[in-house]
Amino acid sequence: MEKPNLSFWNLWNLSFGFFGVQIAYSLQNANISRIFATLGADPHTLSFFWILPPLMGMLVQPIVGTLSDKTWTRFGRRIPYLFIGAAVAVAVMFLLPNAGSLGLSVGAALWFGACALMFLDTSINMAMQPFKMLVGDMVNEKQKAKAYSIQSFLCNAGGLVGFVFPFLFATLGIANTAAAGVVPDSVVYSFYIGAIILILCVIYTTVKVKEWSPEEYAKYNAKREERGERREECEKESNDSANWLVLLKKAPAAFWQVGLVQFFCWAAFLFMWSYTTGAISDTVWGTTDVTSAAYQDAGSWTGIVFGVQTLGAVLWAMVLPQFPNMKMAYSVSLVLGCVGFVMVPFVHDQYLLFVPFLLIGCAWAAMLAMPFALVTNALQGYGHMGVYLGLFNCTICIPQIIAALLGGVILTLVGSHQYNMMVVAGVSLLIGAGCVFAIKDTK
Repeated sequence: MEKPNLSFWNLWNLSFGFFGVQIAYSLQNANISRIFATLGADPHTLSFFWILPPLMGMLVQPIVGTLSDKTWTRFGRRIPYLFIGAAVAVAVMFLLPNAGSLGLSVGAALWFGACALMFLDTSINMAMQPFKMLVGDMVNEKQKAKAYSIQSFLCNAGGLVGFVFPFLFATLGIANTAAAGVVPDSVVYSFYIGAIILILCVIYTTVKVKEWSPEEYAKYNAKREERGERREECEKESNDSANWLVLLKKAPAAFWQVGLVQFFCWAAFLFMWSYTTGAISDTVWGTTDVTSAAYQDAGSWTGIVFGVQTLGAVLWAMVLPQFPNMKMAYSVSLVLGCVGFVMVPFVHDQYLLFVPFLLIGCAWAAMLAMPFALVTNALQGYGHMGVYLGLFNCTICIPQIIAALLGGVILTLVGSHQYNMMVVAGVSLLIGAGCVFAIKDTK
């Protein structure tokens, strides 16, 4: 039976909690390096803390997807995971920014912060995945584009709110400095307010959305599941040893070629997230002293420029379809991002930083759109699409983990100036742009 059409507000309600989840995610991305530097982390070890986000994403999202497929409760199928993830995230968001206020030694505070970050990443990923699956469960094919557009809007809106919170609170007079080793109140309150918004948004979704019962789900998905079972039977007949290693060996060349581009792109952005605060603190505010008011001002401004990057991505996403082919759009976007990164060390005005970060947003837009489009085109006729896309997700996580492990070594090689890591990021994007032309075209 065809799934019923949903009203705009029903589609909105399905994804509204994503707004709160994205606020939490953006607060993490913009402030983790600032928090750990304030706690006393050396710049050469700063990137190590960034191993946790991609690692948790790679582990948690497939597990939540698998478990929730088999879960049926009076509260729904996906919503229990959504609510538990959000509740844990809220608790951790009240703990993490206070790691320096508990009377711990520097080492203990860093370990406490690292453990809190691990739980925050785990819970955010646990809360994030069900929103994607709710759309898949309850929205018909005709409305999916609209549903995901609403989700994308809420994602970008939540991201902008999370990015600007510390700067906004500092502007309102909340202290943006604190004693050595203590995170400023502007950041602490940002996490508090973000946590409150997160749980309110999730409660709204859980109240407004009534998931289908097993009988209703079976009614609307019976034909699709029958087709899936028949497809799986055919696939098993054609390849009895269809495990991950076998599938990877048989993957089309474009799968690996796009994965190579992904490596250089995601490594570049890991360096951006890790070192932007230290870079602009040095180049714009003229200090590397993490206890100074200038450094904390730079930390607040990092959220603003990340917000500008998000706006740049939204605007550039409207330009991408105008290119004659995807490879050209992909490569040009990465080159623009390269130019943006390389500009950062040479910009000494906080408002002029908007220019390079708008360009970096162009690369970000292409990274979110082009790789999966190119890979899904190449996978037509291969079968096992879901497994292949799950494996392809590793090309997002693994580069970040490797870049995080090597960040301190690379920082030493470039003279221990964090702004030089922006150039490293730019060079990485440029290599990625060159690798785009090695991707085999699939019509």
